[in-house]
Amino acid sequence: MRKDIEIPKAENVHIAAIKEWDKNFTGQDWNIYVVNDREDEISMVLVLSRGNSESKKTSTLRHNLGNIPPKTAAKVELISPEVLGFTNEYLVTFFAENKLFERRFVFAPNSISEENRIEIPVLETEGILAK
Repeated sequence: MRKDIEIPKAENVHIAAIKEWDKNFTGQDWNIYVVNDREDEISMVLVLSRGNSESKKTSTLRHNLGNIPPKTAAKVELISPEVLGFTNEYLVTFFAENKLFERRFVFAPNSISEENRIEIPVLETEGILAK
Protein backbone atom coordinates (compact mmCIF):
# COMPACT_ATOMS: atom_id res chain seq x y z
CA MET A 1 0.00 0.00 0.00
CA ARG A 2 2.63 2.57 1.00
CA LYS A 3 4.61 1.94 -2.18
CA ASP A 4 1.58 3.08 -4.19
CA ILE A 5 1.55 6.55 -2.63
CA GLU A 6 3.25 9.10 -4.86
CA ILE A 7 4.89 12.00 -3.07
CA PRO A 8 5.76 14.62 -5.71
CA LYS A 9 8.86 16.75 -5.21
CA ALA A 10 8.22 20.49 -5.20
CA GLU A 11 10.79 22.04 -7.52
CA ASN A 12 11.33 25.59 -8.76
CA VAL A 13 9.54 27.08 -5.76
CA HIS A 14 11.71 28.99 -3.29
CA ILE A 15 11.56 30.98 -0.07
CA ALA A 16 13.71 34.11 -0.22
CA ALA A 17 14.60 36.87 2.22
CA ILE A 18 14.93 40.29 0.55
CA LYS A 19 16.09 43.47 2.26
CA GLU A 20 13.81 46.33 1.22
CA TRP A 21 13.16 49.94 2.12
CA ASP A 22 10.08 50.37 4.34
CA LYS A 23 8.65 53.85 3.81
CA ASN A 24 6.38 53.55 6.88
CA PHE A 25 9.26 52.90 9.28
CA THR A 26 11.87 54.67 7.12
CA GLY A 27 14.40 51.88 7.31
CA GLN A 28 15.66 48.69 5.69
CA ASP A 29 13.74 45.53 6.67
CA TRP A 30 14.00 41.87 5.66
CA ASN A 31 10.87 40.51 3.97
CA ILE A 32 10.13 36.88 3.15
CA TYR A 33 8.78 35.92 -0.30
CA VAL A 34 7.54 32.76 -1.98
CA VAL A 35 9.12 32.67 -5.44
CA ASN A 36 7.35 30.68 -8.17
CA ASP A 37 10.05 29.93 -10.76
CA ARG A 38 7.82 27.30 -12.41
CA GLU A 39 6.27 27.51 -15.87
CA ASP A 40 2.77 27.06 -14.39
CA GLU A 41 0.66 28.76 -11.74
CA ILE A 42 0.68 27.38 -8.23
CA SER A 43 -2.65 27.62 -6.44
CA MET A 44 -3.98 27.65 -2.89
CA VAL A 45 -0.52 28.50 -1.56
CA LEU A 46 -0.28 28.14 2.22
CA VAL A 47 2.83 29.06 4.20
CA LEU A 48 3.45 28.11 7.82
CA SER A 49 6.28 30.01 9.52
CA ARG A 50 7.96 29.47 12.87
CA GLY A 51 11.29 30.08 14.51
CA ASN A 52 13.22 28.74 17.47
CA SER A 53 16.50 29.03 19.31
CA GLU A 54 17.92 27.02 22.19
CA SER A 55 15.81 28.83 24.78
CA LYS A 56 13.04 30.63 22.85
CA LYS A 57 10.54 30.06 20.09
CA THR A 58 8.22 32.22 18.03
CA SER A 59 4.52 31.85 17.43
CA THR A 60 3.50 29.66 14.52
CA LEU A 61 1.99 31.83 11.79
CA ARG A 62 -0.10 30.65 8.85
CA HIS A 63 -0.40 32.67 5.63
CA ASN A 64 -2.88 32.06 2.79
CA LEU A 65 -1.34 33.54 -0.38
CA GLY A 66 -3.93 32.28 -2.87
CA ASN A 67 -2.59 31.74 -6.40
CA ILE A 68 0.88 32.76 -7.58
CA PRO A 69 1.30 33.12 -11.37
CA PRO A 70 4.36 31.62 -13.10
CA LYS A 71 7.68 33.48 -12.81
CA THR A 72 6.41 35.80 -10.03
CA ALA A 73 6.67 36.08 -6.26
CA ALA A 74 4.37 36.86 -3.34
CA LYS A 75 5.30 38.55 -0.07
CA VAL A 76 4.74 36.36 2.98
CA GLU A 77 5.83 38.47 5.95
CA LEU A 78 8.32 40.89 7.47
CA ILE A 79 10.91 39.06 9.56
CA SER A 80 11.82 40.88 12.75
CA PRO A 81 15.53 41.56 13.42
CA GLU A 82 15.11 39.96 16.86
CA VAL A 83 14.58 36.50 15.31
CA LEU A 84 17.37 36.55 12.70
CA GLY A 85 19.51 34.57 15.16
CA PHE A 86 16.85 31.84 15.33
CA THR A 87 16.39 28.84 13.06
CA ASN A 88 13.50 30.07 10.89
CA GLU A 89 11.40 27.41 9.18
CA TYR A 90 8.82 27.79 6.40
CA LEU A 91 6.50 25.02 5.21
CA VAL A 92 5.01 25.77 1.78
CA THR A 93 2.00 23.80 0.52
CA PHE A 94 0.37 24.32 -2.89
CA PHE A 95 -1.51 22.66 -5.75
CA ALA A 96 -0.06 22.29 -9.26
CA GLU A 97 -0.48 19.66 -11.97
CA ASN A 98 -3.59 18.44 -10.08
CA LYS A 99 -1.33 17.33 -7.20
CA LEU A 100 -0.63 18.57 -3.71
CA PHE A 101 2.99 19.64 -3.13
CA GLU A 102 4.72 20.44 0.14
CA ARG A 103 8.25 21.59 0.86
CA ARG A 104 10.13 22.63 3.98
CA PHE A 105 12.60 25.56 3.86
CA VAL A 106 15.00 26.57 6.63
CA PHE A 107 17.10 29.65 7.29
CA ALA A 108 19.94 28.68 9.64
CA PRO A 109 20.65 31.03 12.56
CA ASN A 110 22.21 34.30 11.38
CA SER A 111 22.13 33.21 7.72
CA ILE A 112 19.93 36.18 6.81
CA SER A 113 22.63 38.84 6.48
CA GLU A 114 24.09 41.24 3.92
CA GLU A 115 27.18 39.05 3.40
CA ASN A 116 25.14 36.02 2.24
CA ARG A 117 23.14 37.74 -0.51
CA ILE A 118 22.95 36.15 -3.96
CA GLU A 119 20.88 36.85 -7.10
CA ILE A 120 17.29 35.66 -6.58
CA PRO A 121 15.52 34.09 -9.58
CA VAL A 122 12.40 35.91 -10.86
CA LEU A 123 12.81 38.92 -8.54
CA GLU A 124 16.00 40.15 -10.21
CA THR A 125 17.40 41.42 -6.94
CA GLU A 126 19.80 40.15 -4.31
CA GLY A 127 18.68 38.24 -1.23
CA ILE A 128 19.05 34.96 0.61
CA LEU A 129 17.47 31.67 -0.46
CA ALA A 130 16.36 29.26 2.26
CA LYS A 131 17.75 25.74 2.10
